[in-house]
Amino acid sequence: MTSEELNQIKIQEPSKEIYRRIRSEWDHMAKPLDGMGRFEELTAQIGAILENVYPDISRKAVIVMCADNGIVEEGVSQSGQEVTLAVSSFMGKNQTSVGKMATRIGADVIPVDIGINHGAQIEGVIDRKIAHGTKNFRKEPAMTESETLAAIQTGIEMAAYCKREGYQLLATGEMGIGNTTTSSAVAAALTGLPVEEITGRGAGLSDEGLRRKRNVIVEALKKYDLRKEETLRILMSVGGLDIAGLTGVFIGGAMYHLPVVLDGVISAVAALAAERLKPGTRAYMIPSHKSKEPAAKQILDELCLSPVIDASLALGEGTGAVMMFALLDMALSLYQRQTTFSDIHVEQYRRYTKTQETKETGEKSW
Repeated sequence: MTSEELNQIKIQEPSKEIYRRIRSEWDHMAKPLDGMGRFEELTAQIGAILENVYPDISRKAVIVMCADNGIVEEGVSQSGQEVTLAVSSFMGKNQTSVGKMATRIGADVIPVDIGINHGAQIEGVIDRKIAHGTKNFRKEPAMTESETLAAIQTGIEMAAYCKREGYQLLATGEMGIGNTTTSSAVAAALTGLPVEEITGRGAGLSDEGLRRKRNVIVEALKKYDLRKEETLRILMSVGGLDIAGLTGVFIGGAMYHLPVVLDGVISAVAALAAERLKPGTRAYMIPSHKSKEPAAKQILDELCLSPVIDASLALGEGTGAVMMFALLDMALSLYQRQTTFSDIHVEQYRRYTKTQETKETGEKSW
């Protein structure tokens, strides 16, 4: 993929008519109006994306981008890069946290080696390696432009693969030691917010480790003199192959009309990068949880997405998104097996507008 080809991608808006019809269907159900809260909006959004008034999300997949980050050389993580390989290997056997949770609800995990710093083929992991990890962005840009675009293209192609395989709902996950540093750096560059405001402890840094992490990011942002609108250059300079790959998954979801559930801060940063590169992509994103990482709230606010789960999750891998899968399943089971007011011979609740209230009470509208 070239930057020109990326620029030529067009994003269509999900069906407004189907969205309205699903919201109307919820209103006809034997329950208080808006009784299912945010889930009425989210199921309508999913139906609008899938272009189906009665959407089916029985086939679900978590795309997990696995990659190493050269910035770990600077002591910004408790663990070394060997952990990325170890966890990814177990992920290929469906034995990590996300695999166990996904199996429980009947979802598939699709791990992708987009940049693990190891040469061997990992059983159960799709090999789409672009490089053996990124460079240390304190010293030089993390990726070249061609590597960044290749990672985005890989994400788009994984979304296309899932569409061909009949998946109806995707989620984003990642595995890569050091990626809360890269995501914080990208978040700071994309938003212009102070580094100390959006950089957290990741997998559990000490106070000294957190200071070092923040200093490294501040130094890099000064070094590259990044502007908020330079999304591709931001990804190249301080990003990661996993973040760029997930950016492509979000763009691909919009291209192929698949809803994509965000996980934590890393996928949220990728989501913002996708929306900046291809405005309109946001309409295909489903929020899941409120991550402990401080950048997550800022990014979700920027995207106008409100997380449903507030449980201080910080596990990663896509686990929060899989929990959201289960909640969406339950909401759609109610919608698809609905009991209407006519079924129970009770008058339907009416949704009053201000105009109706004025007509019925004689009050002046305001």
